[in-house]
Amino acid sequence: MDMSDLLLPGSVVSDLRASTKKHLLQSLSHRAAALTGFGEAQILEALAVRERLGATGFGLGTAIPHGKIAGLQHMTGLFARLTAPLDYGAIDGQPVDLVFLLLAPEGAGADHLKALARVSRLFRDTMLVSKLRGTTSADALYAMLATGDGPT
Repeated sequence: MDMSDLLLPGSVVSDLRASTKKHLLQSLSHRAAALTGFGEAQILEALAVRERLGATGFGLGTAIPHGKIAGLQHMTGLFARLTAPLDYGAIDGQPVDLVFLLLAPEGAGADHLKALARVSRLFRDTMLVSKLRGTTSADALYAMLATGDGPT
């Protein structure tokens, strides 16, 4: 699965401001609603359901909030580089500044897991993560993510 299958050019935010995890998830839900046409509240609830199972803070300053949306036709990603790291409750206790939101159709099953694995491999590439942190242009971030300037 290529990142370009998950991300559209307008689905990368280079300077998202959020002071808390709740505010971050609300901001991401708002942006994802514009991308998908689904309601912000519906997306936020899907993310909250998953977060209640355990924080989706992946470690090393990264998080992969995700959820399933009934009626969604295809997996949708949204990448955000935060202007300042925030406490996310990540597994390593580190604040988060790079976030990849992933929304999947309700019956996605294995495809959802494959997409999560692809994003987690991306976030394990320390060189790419460093480049993402050092880039302030949404277009440049998109190019790095979508063209596979990282692991496959």
